[in-house]
Amino acid sequence: MRYGMAIDLKRCSGCKTCSVVCKVANNVPEGILWNRVLTDGGEAPDTSSGTYPDASIGYLPVQCNHCENPACVKACPVGATWKDKETGIVHQDYDKCIGCRMCIAVCPYTGIRSFNWQEPKNYADYPLGDAKAAVHQKHTVEKCIFCEHRVAEGKKPACVEQCLARARTFGDLDDPDSEVSKLIATRETQQLHPEFGTNPSIYYLV
Repeated sequence: MRYGMAIDLKRCSGCKTCSVVCKVANNVPEGILWNRVLTDGGEAPDTSSGTYPDASIGYLPVQCNHCENPACVKACPVGATWKDKETGIVHQDYDKCIGCRMCIAVCPYTGIRSFNWQEPKNYADYPLGDAKAAVHQKHTVEKCIFCEHRVAEGKKPACVEQCLARARTFGDLDDPDSEVSKLIATRETQQLHPEFGTNPSIYYLV
């Protein structure tokens, strides 16, 4: 099994619901985002390039790619970031992390990982998130974990379940009959920087 995701760029409206529900479900600390939506357009977020009638705008959601050949796993000196052979999910173990940030340095995708320089603060006045969401720690690296606690219970990641435009599909890339595999097989797709040789598990439907 190798879990992955297809994101339909024709359906994504840039609403950023994925960013919000990810932050809530995983109680992601203040000042950190695991799931971001970039604007493909003007210099500022949510602005178009060009001028009417030739203006254009698009959106690109980005998060950890859970690569088949992850550079971060090879670089971590203590095994704090590791790939689950059963699911293909690239995990982050806060208890093992020594804060060396080598995983950040070698990850070829900018802004995927964040570092807790201070004691993590709740986004609200109290802890949010699922009951089994990880407890965040000071001086550790954070990133998207494909909502591993939800997936273990047979649920979808929060960003997939709550996507208003139904632009996200999650499933087993090794199963040709899965919905995500069928989408990738029948639509034109892109991966972020395939030349890096990491083989991301997130495919963009274009």
